[in-house]
Amino acid sequence: MPAGSAENLTELAIAATYRMSGHNSVQAMTNNASTTATTAETATSAETAAAAPAAPAAPSPDAPRGGRFASKAPARPAPAAIAVGAAFSVLALVALVALGEAMDQVLLVPPLAASAALVYGAPALPLSQPRSVIGGQLLSALTGFAVLAASGSTVWGSAVAGGLALGVMMLARTPHSPAAATAVIVVVTEPSALTFLPLLALATAVLVLFGVIAGRTGRTPRYPTYWW
Repeated sequence: MPAGSAENLTELAIAATYRMSGHNSVQAMTNNASTTATTAETATSAETAAAAPAAPAAPSPDAPRGGRFASKAPARPAPAAIAVGAAFSVLALVALVALGEAMDQVLLVPPLAASAALVYGAPALPLSQPRSVIGGQLLSALTGFAVLAASGSTVWGSAVAGGLALGVMMLARTPHSPAAATAVIVVVTEPSALTFLPLLALATAVLVLFGVIAGRTGRTPRYPTYWW
């Protein structure tokens, strides 16, 4: 083969090799660019998904409605719990009246109706437990008698008795808000301590007894959560 032809063939081979090398490099660069773009798209999608707020949970049927007048009050109790609470409240208060009639005494005083509302309407609260119902009522009555002895039966004294009763109950760890009214009644009505205190103890024990029965129906929280 002539020398010139060999040189031409060599040059053509070298040129072809360069062209193939360049093509492979371009293809590699293209593949790298595609991979980078795909990775970027995946990362962007992940960031978008992470930044997107979670879908709100479906509202409970008893959840407060929206709007300006939405209430933050607890959800309404189950109908069975409402029925049991109201029924036992009526039964307990009627039982107090019946016992009072049988003894020719007054057992049902207004604060006891408020005590019944706590025992049967919110039996899990500390204010509703036997320690608070019985202890709070008796301590408040004693506070009323102490104020009555010191100041006599005056409206000023009744106000002081109601406030002091709260402090006494807090000190004794027997919180029971209706009992503050018992101290006021003692100062205003001037009952005999020897009669009033035993009757009050009996009446509060009846309320607790009916509360225990109501708590065994399975329709309301078990009562009491503690005795002492």
